[in-house]
Amino acid sequence: MAEEKMLTVRDVAIILGVSEKDVLDLTESGAIPGYKVGGVYLRFKKEQVEQYKKEQSHLKPKAAKEEAESLAGRIHDFFYFNDFYIFALIFIILLGYLVYRGL
Repeated sequence: MAEEKMLTVRDVAIILGVSEKDVLDLTESGAIPGYKVGGVYLRFKKEQVEQYKKEQSHLKPKAAKEEAESLAGRIHDFFYFNDFYIFALIFIILLGYLVYRGL
């Protein structure tokens, strides 16, 4: 029975095109199963990593949609949290206009 070669965190990061920290985060979340060797070194099965990569390639269009929604959400949050400052600025500009105009 041939022993399969396990991948390191760096190998997985290169295959997936992400940082090593992202690989560790994916492992902690359970998205990619990781195995500890000797209780210290984290290793991964190549088949499982390739399966995860294949599953993620189908989700790319959805990620673009989420990013667009994220932009709209960020704009909404900006106005929600800064509305007082925006109204105050408009009020100050209007008041300055009225004072300098002579009313």
